[in-house]
Amino acid sequence: MGTTLVPPSYYVVKPRDLPERRYRTVAEAAAAIVKLVPIPAIVSATTAGARPRLTETELHELGRSVRAWRLLASRPGPRQRPTVGHGPPAVVPHPSVRRANGLALVARRAVESLGGRYSTQLGIDVDRGDDEIERWALAATLFGARISTNIAERTFATLEQACVHSIANAGRRDIAELIELLDAGGYARYDLRTAERLHAIAGTLDAQYGGRVTTVLDLPADQLWAALDALPGWGQVTVGLFLRKLRGIRPEIDPPLDARARRAAEHLGLMARNGGAGGCQLRDVAREAGLDVRDLEAALLRLSLTRNHHAAECPGGSRCSALRPTRP
Repeated sequence: MGTTLVPPSYYVVKPRDLPERRYRTVAEAAAAIVKLVPIPAIVSATTAGARPRLTETELHELGRSVRAWRLLASRPGPRQRPTVGHGPPAVVPHPSVRRANGLALVARRAVESLGGRYSTQLGIDVDRGDDEIERWALAATLFGARISTNIAERTFATLEQACVHSIANAGRRDIAELIELLDAGGYARYDLRTAERLHAIAGTLDAQYGGRVTTVLDLPADQLWAALDALPGWGQVTVGLFLRKLRGIRPEIDPPLDARARRAAEHLGLMARNGGAGGCQLRDVAREAGLDVRDLEAALLRLSLTRNHHAAECPGGSRCSALRPTRP
C-alpha cells in the first residue's frame, strides 16, 4: 500500500490489489489508512504542506495512523523494500514534494539572512488595529523620502519619543518643532521639506478623511491607490511601500508584487522567470515555509537592494551569496 500527496487538494490511498480511493482531508485519509495497514508514507504526505493546516481532530487521527504504523513496522509486507539497519523503511517523497520543501528552505533562509518587514523592526504591528496602521503611515512617509533606511528608522524613533505617533500628531506641531525633531533624527538636508510635507498631508486628511489614513482604506479597491497617491508628497513608491505591509488585512488591499521583489524571487528560484501571478506564487511558497508573505516580500526587496545577486559570479538559488549558510 502506498500514500501519495496529489496537488492541490486530495490524498490518494492505494492498498495492494485494491482500487485507489481519494480523500479530501488528512483526517479521512488517516482513518482509511488505520483500517488498512498504516505505513510511513502518510508522514511524507503530511510534511508536503498540509501540516500547518491540521486541526486538533486531524492531528489526533494522524497520530493514530503513525502510532499504528510504528507498532506494525516490524512486520513488513512482501513488497516492502528492505532497509539497512534499524528503523522504518525509507520513504521517497514525490518530486513535487522535494521541490516544495527546497523552495521553502530557501525562503526561510532569505528572511533569516536579510530580515523581514521594516514595520516589525520599528515595533509596529499593523495587524493589531487602526492606531498601528496610523503609525506605519507616518513611518512610510519617512521611508518614502530619498534618505537612508537607518536615518528613517532613527527619525521615526525620535518622533515617537516626542509623542508624535501619527501624521495627525505631526500636523499639530509647528514647523519649527518638527524641523528640530527631524534634525535630531538626521534629516538635515530634508528637514524643512519633510516638515512641510507632514503638515500638508495632515491638512488633506483633516479636510477629506477625518484626519486618519485608515479612513482612506475604506474606499473601494479601484479608488484606494489613487486616493493615497494624491496625498501630498507620497507618490507611487510610498503608496506601494505602505500597502505592501497591509497586504491581507482587508480583502481590497492586495497591491501587485514589486518588480524588484519579483526579480529577486526569480534569482532565488522561488518563481519562474517571466511567469504570471507572481503574488500567488509567492504566497504559496511563504505558506509552505511557514512565513508571512509580507516578510518574504520584504526580504526579497532587501536582496534587490544589496545588489549581491547582480554579481556575475553569484549562482543564485540556494547558493546565492546573500544567504547565510544552512546550519549543519
